[in-house]
Amino acid sequence: MTTELIKNVWYVVGLSEELKSKSFISKVVMNEPILLVRPSQGPVYAIKDICPHRGIPFSYGRMVKDEMECPYHGWTFNHQGVCTRIPSLCSGQDLDPNKIKVRSYPVREQQGLIWIFWGDKDFPIEQAPEIPVMKAFDMNVRPNVVEVATFNCHIDHAVIGLMDPAHGPYIHKSPIWRSEKTSYEKTKKFAPVPFGFQMVRHQPSKNSTAYKILGGQPTTEITFTLPSVRVEHIQVGKRNVYSYTALTPVSEKETKIHQMMYWDHPLLSLFRPFVHEFAHFFLYQDIDAVNKQQDGLKYDPSLMLIKDADTQAKWYYALKNEWFKFLENKLTFQHPVQETELRWRS
Repeated sequence: MTTELIKNVWYVVGLSEELKSKSFISKVVMNEPILLVRPSQGPVYAIKDICPHRGIPFSYGRMVKDEMECPYHGWTFNHQGVCTRIPSLCSGQDLDPNKIKVRSYPVREQQGLIWIFWGDKDFPIEQAPEIPVMKAFDMNVRPNVVEVATFNCHIDHAVIGLMDPAHGPYIHKSPIWRSEKTSYEKTKKFAPVPFGFQMVRHQPSKNSTAYKILGGQPTTEITFTLPSVRVEHIQVGKRNVYSYTALTPVSEKETKIHQMMYWDHPLLSLFRPFVHEFAHFFLYQDIDAVNKQQDGLKYDPSLMLIKDADTQAKWYYALKNEWFKFLENKLTFQHPVQETELRWRS
């Protein structure tokens, strides 16, 4: 199991609401500082947040006519990372500012999220895993609830911790959710999807009390796709609820999580503060468990994954390994997941 971070993929770097017109914000992805900029006109753009002249971050500077001006010497760079102005140059000096560049990144903004493509400049983006979309809503939908937090761990541990189906009765004990006393055997069908896998649509487990709040006969499907996106789609008649989770590696030991909920269910809108508080409580139970896990992992113990209950984690590592093989050999991606049933007790 490689611990290498996945590249040539889309990662969430921020929320649309963080960037007002003519503003900018600095983020870190894969150990690299990135500046997100929303100009007065046009889409969000992203460039490396380090001036190539003397190394100061652009985020200490200012926007000038939708371009970023370095605070040290006034060098200015546009949305393509091209230097457009060096104030210290005198007439007759032959340095062409346009030949000086910083790295820029492809950006997509949809569903209230800002994504960047992190990878090789010559990699064909159309071959990368697609950003998962919520088919029940259009691209301009904004989340009803947002939680942004940090796991103090490698992204692999964050990913498999969130997809682990057996920890619920122990980590997520709650009167309105479940307890270890109500655990029983479950059987779920799974199927492959492009660059991932899906727990096919089914009725929620009887010990998942929170689903009952939605009324009717809810059904749910849960999809995971590379590099690290989990989407649960709950349907209640014509109503839709999505739990959308995207993980982004800040470094080898830090992972940012964006946890969103989207819905068109009027009851959830009525109880939105409660839903937000519950989502916060639920997420930080996971964060607490994974952070405590690091106390054991620092001793580099041998770890194990068992059949069925940990098969989704095995699939994640298999998908990851196949992606690296694909990048190395430039061959067709060989999907490691097949239709099957998994059984576990929770």
